[in-house]
Amino acid sequence: MASYTHLIERRPNVSAQELLAGFRPSERFGEVSFDTYRPDPSQLSQAQAVETLRAFGATVAPTQKSGGFFSRLFGSSSSSSQKKTGIYLDGGFGVGKTHLLASLWHSVEGPKAFGTFVEYTNLVGALGFRSTVDALSSYRLVCIDEFELDDPGDTVLMSRLMRELSDAGVRLAATSNTLPGALGQGRFAAADFKREIQVLAEQFDVLRVDGEDYRHRGLPQAPEPVVLGAEESCAQQRFSGSDVVACDDFSAVIEHLSVVHPSRYRQLLDGLSGIVWKNVQTITEQSVALRFVVLADRLYDKDLPIISSGVPFDQVFTEEMMNGGYQKKYFRAVSRLTALAREGNG
Repeated sequence: MASYTHLIERRPNVSAQELLAGFRPSERFGEVSFDTYRPDPSQLSQAQAVETLRAFGATVAPTQKSGGFFSRLFGSSSSSSQKKTGIYLDGGFGVGKTHLLASLWHSVEGPKAFGTFVEYTNLVGALGFRSTVDALSSYRLVCIDEFELDDPGDTVLMSRLMRELSDAGVRLAATSNTLPGALGQGRFAAADFKREIQVLAEQFDVLRVDGEDYRHRGLPQAPEPVVLGAEESCAQQRFSGSDVVACDDFSAVIEHLSVVHPSRYRQLLDGLSGIVWKNVQTITEQSVALRFVVLADRLYDKDLPIISSGVPFDQVFTEEMMNGGYQKKYFRAVSRLTALAREGNG
């Protein structure tokens, strides 16, 4: 019989050093490689992305600290395509961009860092900007997953951070669902921050990865939520006696997220084998929804099956949110939560 704990009783304390040490691929991508990536044969760009990233990784050498700002991609040639400091994977949801980025990270000798965009902004908040630059400037490679700009402050912050790391000779690699020059569109007055956005765009060569969401390829529709009151009995059938499952009312979890910094959500889930949420409801406040997106990403990182009652996960955000400026975040979260719900139903 699985044992139960509660997310709402957890308040992890994480030092700045622990945050920095945690900048590596999550458990889900802990052992991936270019060889384990399975390109869709109908999407030639996926196989091309593997070869391009292999070549990029081969250029990230221990001596990669020489040369100027415009001389570090794929050798020392002076062609315009080689005036970039990094590589940027653009594509839709579930085409394997994170798998590819983690494969690049694994293929390169350290020191190196791998984290989501929000984890880097949280790191700056924990260490301070100058200490973050000093720490990361000694790295050979910095990988930024889910690159997305949500507000003007983040735009200026990440523009400056990427510029200073590039000047220090650090190679950069990023993934996103948005082309670098279009970051921030629909979220704030992007035109007012055109210079910062352009600085970001100028630092990357864009590598397009086409395809459909692999989490939906040939798979059935997301399972219906379980009947309210049957969550724990379903969990006992799904999980074994050695498993630890967090069982909470959904509304209580949402409230608890407001008192736990998003940089600690990964530690919030430490030691768990699965999640049980009772009476999932549609989230109606944008700030609450964005916090929940971060939790959804960390749940997916840790591959934690979810058993839930209430509304299905394609209704956890309002229609206005799904059609608004943050829609890509919400679609990614729904895709990932749906995948975890399928695992919970298994």
